[in-house]
Order: sequence, then C-alpha cells, then structure tokens
Amino acid sequence: MEPYKRHWRSHNRQARRSGAADCGCGRGAGTRCSADATGEWAPSHYSGTRVWVYAALFLMLLTVAAPLGLAWAEEAPAGSATEYRDIPGLGSRNLIWIIAQQHLLLAGFVLGVPIFAWVCEIVGVRTRDPRYDTLAKEFTKLLTSAYATTALFGGILLFLLLGLYPKLMVYLTDVFFPSFIVYSVLFLLETATLYLYWYGWDSMQGAKKGLHLFLGFLLNVFAFFIMIVPNSWATFQASPVVITEGSMWAKAWVATWNPTWWPVNVHRLIANVVLGGFICGAYAGLKYLMAQNKEERVHYDWMGYVGNFIGVFGMLPLPFAGYWLMREIYQYNQQMGITLMGGFLSWLFILQAMLIGILFLGANYYFWLGIMYRIPGAEAKYRKPILAMLIILLMCLGVWMTPHSLVASLEEARKMGGTHHPMLGVLGVMSAKMTVVNVMILVTFMSFVMYWRAGKQETATWAKAAKVGQGVLLATATVVIIVLGVWGYFVPAITRINYFSTTQVLVMLFVLLTITPLTALVLKSAKTTTEMVWGVMPPRAAYALVLNAVMVILLMTLMGYARSSSRVHWHVYGVMQDTSPYAYSPALGYAAAFMSLNTFLFCLMVAFIFWVASLGGEKKEGTPGKAHVKEAVKPAVAGAPAPAAGRR
Repeated sequence: MEPYKRHWRSHNRQARRSGAADCGCGRGAGTRCSADATGEWAPSHYSGTRVWVYAALFLMLLTVAAPLGLAWAEEAPAGSATEYRDIPGLGSRNLIWIIAQQHLLLAGFVLGVPIFAWVCEIVGVRTRDPRYDTLAKEFTKLLTSAYATTALFGGILLFLLLGLYPKLMVYLTDVFFPSFIVYSVLFLLETATLYLYWYGWDSMQGAKKGLHLFLGFLLNVFAFFIMIVPNSWATFQASPVVITEGSMWAKAWVATWNPTWWPVNVHRLIANVVLGGFICGAYAGLKYLMAQNKEERVHYDWMGYVGNFIGVFGMLPLPFAGYWLMREIYQYNQQMGITLMGGFLSWLFILQAMLIGILFLGANYYFWLGIMYRIPGAEAKYRKPILAMLIILLMCLGVWMTPHSLVASLEEARKMGGTHHPMLGVLGVMSAKMTVVNVMILVTFMSFVMYWRAGKQETATWAKAAKVGQGVLLATATVVIIVLGVWGYFVPAITRINYFSTTQVLVMLFVLLTITPLTALVLKSAKTTTEMVWGVMPPRAAYALVLNAVMVILLMTLMGYARSSSRVHWHVYGVMQDTSPYAYSPALGYAAAFMSLNTFLFCLMVAFIFWVASLGGEKKEGTPGKAHVKEAVKPAVAGAPAPAAGRR
C-alpha cells in the first residue's frame, strides 16, 4: 500500500476515535488528507487538476475526431483517386482555417519569446542584475507551456491536410520532400535545445552561464530556420516558380527560393517578436491585477513595461516589412496585387489601419500612464506634449483609415460625381498613407524618449547642444517626410514607389538610429531628480496591455485571411486549381466572423497556458528576484528598476 493511502486511512481512524477532530490540514475531519507527517503534499493533492486537464484534452480531441470520422467514412468510388474529402456541416476548409490559424499564432508566440528572453538574459549578465535573469526565466516558462500545444496543433494540421486535401499534399510532397526531412531534423534539435535551456537554467549559473547563453543562441537559430522552412511551402503556393528537371534537392531549392519567400520571412520574424512581446505584456498585466503584495506589483509592473517596450519597438519597422512584401507581390503578379489592394480585399486594409492605429494608441497610452504615475510630479510638465501627440496620432489615424473608394448608394455617388469623395478622396491613396504611418512611428518613438528622459537632469556640458540637435533633426525629418508625401501626388507611381516611399523609410530609420544612442549617451551621466516608482500603475494600464495583445492577434488573423484569399480559386497560383466545393474566397463578413472566432479561441488557449505556467510556480518564500525589490527604485536602463540595496 502506498504511503499516502496508509496516511489517509490512519488519519480517518484517528479522527473517528477522537470525535471527528481534524489533523490540521484544513480539510476537516473524515475527509481525505493528502498531507503526510512531514507536511509534504502527496500525489492525491493534484488529482483534481489532472482530471480537468485530461478532460479538456479529451474534449478537444473528440471535437476534432468526431467530424473527421464522418468525413472519412465517405469512401471514394472504387478505382478513382480521392482529391478532396469534406466534413458535413462544418466544412473541410473551415476546419483547416481554424486549426492552421491556431497553429500559426502559437508558433509565432513560441518563435518570438526566445528572442527577447535570450536578450534579457544577456542584459542580466552585462548589468549583473539578477532580475533580468528572473524575467528571462519567467518568459521561458511561458514558452515551455506553449511549446507542446504548438506541436499538438501542428500534428493535427498535418493529419487534416493529408486526409482532406490529398491531391494538394501529394503535389507539395513531390516538390518539397527534402525540406520535410530538414524540418524534422530542425524540430528535433530545437526540442532538445529547449529542454536543455529550460531545465539547465539553475545548474548553468556562474562559470557555466556562457554555456547557457550559447544554448539560448542555438535555440533562436533553430527557431529561425524552423520558421523559414514552412514559409517556403506557403509562399510557393502564392508565388510559384518554374521547376526544372533535376535532383529532388535541386527542385526543392528552386521552389523554396520564390519571390515572396524572404519578404514573408522578414515580415513574420518581426511580427512574431511583436506578438510575443505584447502577449507577455498581457500576461504581466493580468498578474499585476491579481498581485497580492507590493513585491508582486513591482515585479509585474516592470514586466509589463518590458513586454510593451519589446512589442512597440518590433512594431515600428513592421509596416515597412509589409510594404516590401506587397511590392514583391505586385512585381510577381499585378493581378494578385490588384486583388489585394484594389479589389474586394482592399477593405481589409482599412480594418488593418484601424487595428494598427489602436495598437499605436494603446502603446502610447501605456507610456503616458507611466510618465504620469511612475514619476511623481511629472503630470503638469508633460500634459501639453502628451495632448499634442494624441491629436497628431488621431489625425494620422483618420487619414490612414480613409478609403480610396467609398461604399455609396447610387444617389450618393451621383452627388459626389463618382465613388471618390471630392475632398477626402485624395487621402485614400498610398502617398498619404505612407506619410502618416511614418509620422505615427516618429510620434511613438518620441513618446518613449520622453518617458526615458522623465525624472532626469542632464549634467553633460554638451547635453543642451545635443538636445537642440535632436529637435532640429526630428523637425527636419518630419518636414522631409511630409514634402515627399505631397510631392508623390505629382509623379508617376513607379517613381513614388521606388524612390519617395523608400526615402521616407530611410529618413525615419535614420532618426531612430541617431536619436536613440545620442539620448543614451546624454542620460548616462544625467542626475536623477525624481526616482521612478513601480507598482503604482492604475488598473487601466493592465487593461491597455491586454487590449494590445488582442489587437495583434486580430491583426494576424486578418492578414492571414488576406494572403490566403489572394490566391482566389488556386491551390498553387496559376499551377494547381482548386476544384473543391470551396473554390472561392469567403465574403468579408463571413471571414470577419472566423477572424473573431480564431482570436477568441487563441485567447482561451493563451489563458490556459498562463494558468498552466502558474501551477507550482508560487513558493512560500516568494519568487526569487522579487521579494527584495523596493517599491520605489532608481531606473537603470530605459526606465527599468535598478537593484535595491541589500539585494541578494
């Protein structure tokens, strides 16, 4: 008989003999006690949790398996090859849509988190601040919880594609089989590296820390290649190339190096960082709302700041990666580009502008709350600049959301003289939209710089000249960006696309890459006039972090639909036609319902992952690296709290 069973029975016998006295376990007399004589919890303590976890997994598998059983029960006629299978009621495409979207979102989180977890660990080593190491470990804890779920959905997606779209999978396997082998090897290497990186965290400290950092580097390298290999399969469907005869490795390489492969690689890499940063920020926001003491509020306030910081700085170059992708699509096939930007899918980019605008507003709002609440006495000084930034952001968002052609009745169109509004129509073209995107990025960047400088007084002799130079540079860059945007109306489209838009991006990047190190040098010798207080942010700051995460998820589901629908009735554009009953692009309203459903399901899974990550994470003595952090501490790096005195 197991020890905990013996204890339970002896406990009940003692309770009956002593007149229903209890043993102090808190469960009352006559109930099963899972604590042994040493105060340790026996396995039965976790039986309830296991039951719920197994029940959830069983329900999920049943939900997928039941319709598949109905679908595969419909055998194809004898002697004919099966090209498609369907699921009555649900539809094969709808099921693939849901599973593929969940897998891609989870993969984006799993591939994005290791990047800034590793960076946080490096910062901790360089600054000798153990809190960065604690933060990186907490990020990685979320990664380990999500990794198995990502692999589970990947396996389900593979089986569904093989069963529901055998014709397409046979073709793709014939082209990409060597890359399937490479992907499998990479997956094994990443899994082994992740386990070593996570389970070796505590043992690889001190002299072995360099080995742990090297494992983190390998983890990110394998994750990057795991991302770009499947990207080649998806981009080949949208932009296939002519495959010449040769070895299977040569065929796979030619198909991999298609025109949109690297634009998608760059775009998804940046998007994964943004997704991971904002989801970790949402995790910190939720933990901040549930914090039970000052130490936890301080820690999760700082963690939310780091997540928002990573998400914002990943978001700044993201629009230009998307612009590069669209440019490559137009160069590959103008009809596909027109379908995306000028056909029925063009309204998706109005929704995209709204979602990105909310992201910019949410990220800036969080920075502004940080100035108001973390820096005592800063409200009066920064109220007017914040109001000016808010007005500029709202005006730019209004321009970005303006459509080129309005949805109007026949009577309205006659009064306007067409579908183009006589006054607002000029704001619906790319020249105006590229201009306001650059201005919004500059405003967001200056919000961060303002937050960075708050509570400090420059002491360097050249600080005043540097500050004036930064102001002149920012004003000049803004004027150049606006002038190029207006000038773009009077030049051919090819000139605007190849020269003006590129120059706007380069000017904006020059400002970011110049002002950031210059500000760091100025503040290196600055005197702190007001110490930053952590753990005092209002609840709406946490709500803003959660909102940012939801907007990023919605944005990724929206653009996933746009890229897939651009192929219209083709599996492989211009090569393999879709002859299934679903050989059409779903209507925008129908697609919006599935975008919302996918976002809701992913948020549920993320909440489940957060809950799993919190199991067993709490210790009686507090979380290491948090128990000795003061509520008010001096900022160290870009607003991060410095180690408190006497910290172990």
